[in-house]
Amino acid sequence: MTATATIENDLLKAERLTIRFGGLTAVSNLDLLIRRNELVGLIGPNGAGKTTVFNLITGVYQPAEGEILFDGQSVVGSKPYRITARGIARTFQNIRLFSSLSVFDNVRTVFHLHLRGDVRHALWRGRAFLDEEKSIADRVVELLEIFHLEKLRDAPAKSLSYGDQRRLEIVRALAAQPKLLLLDEPAAGMNANEKTDLMRLIQFIKDRFRISVLLVEHDMQVVMGICERIVVLDYGVKIAEGTPDEVRKNPKVVAAYLGD
Repeated sequence: MTATATIENDLLKAERLTIRFGGLTAVSNLDLLIRRNELVGLIGPNGAGKTTVFNLITGVYQPAEGEILFDGQSVVGSKPYRITARGIARTFQNIRLFSSLSVFDNVRTVFHLHLRGDVRHALWRGRAFLDEEKSIADRVVELLEIFHLEKLRDAPAKSLSYGDQRRLEIVRALAAQPKLLLLDEPAAGMNANEKTDLMRLIQFIKDRFRISVLLVEHDMQVVMGICERIVVLDYGVKIAEGTPDEVRKNPKVVAAYLGD
C-alpha cells in the first residue's frame, strides 16, 4: 500500500493529545489512529483516561496540546454537535435516552440533525417538509427493523429492558449517520448471554454500515473477541498497542491491568 493510500485510509488521527485538569494530566501525548472500517479497542484501569479520550474526540473537552484530524480535517475547537454532524457519534456509560419519548421518537429526533430544510419549512409545513418527514419516518422504521425493535416502536424508552435500552442507544447513534461510532462500555450491566449478543451486534454494525468503531470496555471477553487492534492506557499514557494476542502477552499490560 502506498503512502497516499495509507493516508486516505486513515479516518481519525490524534497526535500528541494532552489534557490537564488542574495539576493532573489526564491524557499525555497520546497518538491514536483509527482506519476506515476498523474495530479498535481502548482499554485500561479505571481512571486511565479512556472516557476523557472520547470527550476530546467529540469536542466535550478541548486539548491543551495536540491535534485531532477526522477525515483529514481538524476538529479541535469544534462544538460537539458540529463534530456529530461531520460523522462522529457516541454512546455513554450511563444510558442517555429520552425516557418518556417512544422508541420511534427517540430515533427520529436524531435524524433531524441532517434536515435539509430550515425553520421556515417546518412552520410552513409545505410539500418539501412533509416529504422529508416521511423519508425520516421510513428510515427510522428501517433501523428499528434491522435491530429488532420495530414491535416496541410506540413504547416509552423507560419501559424497555436494559438490553433493549442499550440497543436503542446504539440505534440512536447510528441515526446520526456516523463514519466513526464510539461505544463507551456497552457491556456494562449485561449478563453472559447479553454480552455474546452484543459482540455479534457490534461486528454486524461495523460490517452492515461499513463504519469504524472505537470501543471502550472493561470486559476482556468482549474486547479480545471482536477488536482487530487494541490500545492500552495507564494513567493517561499509552503503554501498549497491537493485536489482541500481542496485548494479552504484553508484560506492561499484564502488570498494569490484566493481571496474572
